[in-house]
Amino acid sequence: MPTPFPGMDPYLEHRDLWQAVHSRLIVALADYLAPRLRPRYYVDVELRTYRAGMTGLTFIGRPDVTVVASPRPVYHTATVAPKVFTGVVTVELPVPDIVRETYLEVRVGDGDSGRVITSLEILSPANKLPGEGRTQYERKRERVLDSRTHLVEIDLVRVGPPMLMFGAVPATAYRILVSREAERPQADLLPFSVRQPIPDFALPLRERDEELTVPLNALLHELYDRAGYDLRINYRADAAPPLEGDDAAWADALLREKGLR
Repeated sequence: MPTPFPGMDPYLEHRDLWQAVHSRLIVALADYLAPRLRPRYYVDVELRTYRAGMTGLTFIGRPDVTVVASPRPVYHTATVAPKVFTGVVTVELPVPDIVRETYLEVRVGDGDSGRVITSLEILSPANKLPGEGRTQYERKRERVLDSRTHLVEIDLVRVGPPMLMFGAVPATAYRILVSREAERPQADLLPFSVRQPIPDFALPLRERDEELTVPLNALLHELYDRAGYDLRINYRADAAPPLEGDDAAWADALLREKGLR
């Protein structure tokens, strides 16, 4: 069954789904690009791993917490008068989390240098929320933008502030950034809302080679169908994070029209 949304399905951003969606979409993009780019290029799926300290129970979208029961009475002092608790208190501690994120690199297929021509990133909540994930990604972003490598940055998550860019940047839910090495500091931004199909984007390659158009909307919708996300998503509930204002009203009308509410 296809997604009821014309473009990005905001229900895929749920913390229990996003990690798998991210990984599956990276593989779908690699499978689409690889046969169309050979023999001049090949596509690598790379892995970035880091240890992230959690600032909250939903920092990276997974509920990894430690629950500790105190073996002794725990005391709490109130502002006015002390109050003693003589029972066992269960508390939750923020613990570091091992984060693993995949991304794509398009490399020259000359069997020798394997130079990275284009780096393609799909942002996760950990890349956008304050913390080690954002810090590490921003460092990598700076390195790429200071190199001869093109950057494609796909932002399909609404949580957290967008990556830094200047100019008349529309306040949309989602965006795709295409930064060509020869055109920096200018770059192409493709902003879109939950009501629109995800736009196709051009994958920059070496100057003498024609850019490849990538139908991201079709790839995501095919992935949704193959993975059976319609069997896992409860469209009667709100998306997480929830849609707001006119988008929330529009989504409610759409889901009712589709018979999902």
